[in-house]
Amino acid sequence: MLESKFKLVFLLVVLACAAMPIIAILRGTTLTPYEKSESGADAEVDATPESAPGEEPIPDEMVTISAGPFERGTESGGFDEQPRRTIFLDAFSIDRYEVTNHQYQQFVLSTGHRKPGLPARYAKNGGKMKGTNQPVVYVSWDDAAEYCRWKGKRLPSEAEWEKAMRGTDGRLWPWGNQEQPHGANWARVQDGHEVSARVGSFMTDKSPYGVMDGAGNVIEWVADWYDETYYKDSPEQNPPSPEYGTYRVLRGGGYTTTGGDIRVTSRSKMMPDFRDETIGFRCAISATETKESGERKT
Repeated sequence: MLESKFKLVFLLVVLACAAMPIIAILRGTTLTPYEKSESGADAEVDATPESAPGEEPIPDEMVTISAGPFERGTESGGFDEQPRRTIFLDAFSIDRYEVTNHQYQQFVLSTGHRKPGLPARYAKNGGKMKGTNQPVVYVSWDDAAEYCRWKGKRLPSEAEWEKAMRGTDGRLWPWGNQEQPHGANWARVQDGHEVSARVGSFMTDKSPYGVMDGAGNVIEWVADWYDETYYKDSPEQNPPSPEYGTYRVLRGGGYTTTGGDIRVTSRSKMMPDFRDETIGFRCAISATETKESGERKT
């Protein structure tokens, strides 16, 4: 008797489990909060900046780098960081901070350029990277170049970026030649930042010129095409970008960076249309471009 009842209960349980997929199909799939507002695996998550209470946008501030020589590259790095050479650059100015979400939003609102929306697969981190003064991310090389043009600026050359972050004494990090695990926002230590930090948060990540976040926070697009042997072949004065290439150069470390790539001499490369939650940028302008701009305004 008991055995028969047990068999009956067991049969009912099996039937109920078998029916669950059918019930789910009839009722429809339950959507996550992101799926309710977006459709498709690559639908974009809204990247509109979110201000913390009382947080004001940082000013659009530039740092002037005087004309003169600096040490580019290192013999202790990768093949494409060699040889170490003395390079002379004319004077230029570069953004003190990486371009922020707030600043980029003004560009989008003014021009109708596409938003830096992250795909839904990045939704977990996307909501943590929308702060007013966090660096804008998920922008391609063309997006970055268009923003700089809109501001009357341009992307820095690879040599300009390295001098601005390194100074003239050949140091390997913005603060000197000794590694500091907590020196920047990267993935080597638990520093309280799961993703990008508010620009300028790490005072140790400050170059001799006062330019912030060269070692960490987000990786940055620069103007040049990538050439593995260009350090050997380039001119010693104001080296231009190679004429053509497949990849654009990325410089600096980001919040996911570990190991030797943290050196500010390290070079990275990526297809110019690539976008990622770890990549941002800053702008630059030469002294002659600044003068010409001022003359046009008068």
